Amino acid sequence: MSTMDAKSNSNGGARVAVQRFGRFLSGMVMPNMGAFIAWGLITALFIPTGWFPNEGFAQLVDPMKNYLLPLLIGYTGGTMIHGQRGGVIGAIMTMGVIVGADIPMFLGAMVAGPLAAWILKKFDQAIEGKVRSGFEMLVNNFSAGIIGAILGLLAHVAIGPFVQIISQVLSAGVQFLVNAGLLPLVNLIIEPGKVLFLNNALNHGVLSPIALEEASRSGKSVLFMLESNPGPGLGILLAYCLFGKGSAKSSAPGAVIIHFFGGIHEIYFPYILMKPILILAAIAGGVVGTFCFMLTGAGLVAAPSPGSIIAYFLMTPKGGYLPMLSGVIAAAVVSFAVAAVLLKTGKQKEEGLEEAASRLKDMKNQSKGASANATVTEGNSESDRAAEIAAERTFKDKGEINKIVFSCDAGMGSSAMGASILRKKMKQAGVGVTVTNTAISEIPQDADIVITQKTLTDRAKTVAPNAEHISIDNFLKSPEYEALVERLKSDS
Repeated sequence: MSTMDAKSNSNGGARVAVQRFGRFLSGMVMPNMGAFIAWGLITALFIPTGWFPNEGFAQLVDPMKNYLLPLLIGYTGGTMIHGQRGGVIGAIMTMGVIVGADIPMFLGAMVAGPLAAWILKKFDQAIEGKVRSGFEMLVNNFSAGIIGAILGLLAHVAIGPFVQIISQVLSAGVQFLVNAGLLPLVNLIIEPGKVLFLNNALNHGVLSPIALEEASRSGKSVLFMLESNPGPGLGILLAYCLFGKGSAKSSAPGAVIIHFFGGIHEIYFPYILMKPILILAAIAGGVVGTFCFMLTGAGLVAAPSPGSIIAYFLMTPKGGYLPMLSGVIAAAVVSFAVAAVLLKTGKQKEEGLEEAASRLKDMKNQSKGASANATVTEGNSESDRAAEIAAERTFKDKGEINKIVFSCDAGMGSSAMGASILRKKMKQAGVGVTVTNTAISEIPQDADIVITQKTLTDRAKTVAPNAEHISIDNFLKSPEYEALVERLKSDS
């Protein structure tokens, strides 16, 4: 048993580490997504092949692509490491990378920004407490200026050209896959990665920088569509609408709207985690969708964020709607067909999304000091696990709870939806507790309860170790919501 526990902890630790690194990469892009969308819209509308060609407005395209977007990435990456000082020096080093290369330096900015901030942070730590009173501002300003100048020159001479070579190699690799017709096979990695909540890391940390460079050359890129295609998730949710059971079937129609039109892909991940073999449906849909995109020459001008069909229409270049729709529809049809077969022929848990209900009673009793779980027999593995979970979870008293925080990878998708649902329930019940949402890396330290999808709870605990943590399977509908409302309403 100890060997199994060690293996589980190792796997969990590795998953958390990968998720944290992926979150760091996507965290440099996600806050600036508005700028990327603005660039994409200007490109789609005003370049010579756009909807409304305008030579004057089109002059914005290259400066935004070559300077504004990389500088925003570098500044954001720097602030993540060392606050505003880190952001400033990150932008300085990023400028050196930009000038030292002949292609848009999105990847270079993701290296230079955090690296420069880390170096400055180490310098600040080294001189902490050693600067004479009254000289702090002088030292701070000149240290940032001198170190920034050195790093900017170094980036211009070495990092810029090196990253350009890396970018060219990656682009060549992508082009090879396209020419060989193998690009759809990338979905064999993307679809399982998404369900492990690496979707933002894959899309904004890996694919988007390469896609932006390709789009700058040809006006569009199919790489924007590999991870963001809403078709595979749509097909799985539609299959649950027709062939699901219990709460999974009843909640699926609402999930369809949130996923397809709202672009929150995280909403369908629990439906796959509930029946893991459905990952085959997602993979099949993703592969077929990408094949159709390649066959028809589809592509988007910029990243569709969130990945909704509305964003797809906005980011599709003139004349590209039929190719775009062909891939989305084909992916949905194939994933629906595979998911339908798997749901109809395989054993399906009727209360899949409400598995936590049985644990809920134990958790609630544990919070009130009940010891019912102590008598669980050794042979009952399900009850044993429920008792373990209840014992491990730290419960706060009603009077200690003032802020509830929903958290997801980016803090803008599924967590916003869950917070909205719980906020409404709290208001209806007359419970005056603040309910908000945020990215995992930005969970406030005054959070009393943190609610996350179960695969993200370990990461959330490292950020907010003093909070009570609640894991849920489905942000759209979870028995934990009602239990939490009742708990805060109760007089005990």
